[in-house]
Amino acid sequence: MDSLYYLFLLFFFLAVVLFLEGGYLAWYAHKGPEAKRIQERLQAVSAGWNGAETALLKQRLLSSSPALGRFLLRVPRIHSLDRLLQQSGMSLMVTHFLGYTAMAALGGMASAALLGLPFIVTLLGAAAGSVLPLFFVRSAKRKRLEKIERQLPEAIDLMARALKAGHAFSGALQMVSTDGPEPAAGEFRLTFDEINFGVSVQDALMNLAFRVPITDLRYFVIAVLIQRESGGNLAELLDKISGLIRDRLTLLGRIRVLSAEGRLSAWILSCLPFATGLTIHIVNPGFLSILWTDPAGIIMVGTALGMMVMGIFIMSRIIKIRV
Repeated sequence: MDSLYYLFLLFFFLAVVLFLEGGYLAWYAHKGPEAKRIQERLQAVSAGWNGAETALLKQRLLSSSPALGRFLLRVPRIHSLDRLLQQSGMSLMVTHFLGYTAMAALGGMASAALLGLPFIVTLLGAAAGSVLPLFFVRSAKRKRLEKIERQLPEAIDLMARALKAGHAFSGALQMVSTDGPEPAAGEFRLTFDEINFGVSVQDALMNLAFRVPITDLRYFVIAVLIQRESGGNLAELLDKISGLIRDRLTLLGRIRVLSAEGRLSAWILSCLPFATGLTIHIVNPGFLSILWTDPAGIIMVGTALGMMVMGIFIMSRIIKIRV
């Protein structure tokens, strides 16, 4: 009897250990670091060029829920939003972004309601709140693309040195992906992975240019594709491209320094009316109520907003200098 009891305990202990190990392996396969890395690469591939073979991977990456993912596939231009999230560098799916947008809209509506603003202003607050996540994503995209643009000459130089050392073009891509600076190295790493997965070099490079909309990078892609068809010294060509990019960035930096005062003035003039109106409403809530209770006040507010939008557009065109 005692031997059967101890044998039962032994098998029970083994069953518990195997159950825990199986649970851990199942969790690691779906939520572990390796699974997250693969999911990030698949999500990066999902935002690529529509003409590449890898576009078939898009449908599984819009949401963690298959049913919701199939629903989102029917939404027009949903992949443009997916590509925007990828370009921003944020680890967000489309469903996460839509959820944050809904919460921000509700927050803007609740804030306007707590301040006692009229219903129309409450709707405007909801609209402004829903735009905030998109604003942050676009800002993150702009900063990431600017960082990649600054890192691009170094990455191209590294590729040119690899070609001079006798490596093939794919080997040069691999060297940039492993030794280059982030986030530029991540984009070249994805291109190298696509080539290894069977995508043609032309499609992989077009995917890179479509995924990272930088003019200098597109020049690099066009130069490589032309060289592959017509021949020539690719290492020397890449040296010239990196030098040209460095000269352009130097000139752009000088222009940004000279136009800094104008950009600061534009920001102050754009934000000053809204800040002043909000301060007056908080200090004396009834002082500005005539602007949305009287028909003439509504016309004045609409005219002022239209003129402000026109002025902001004109100032943005003046201080935006392309090099």
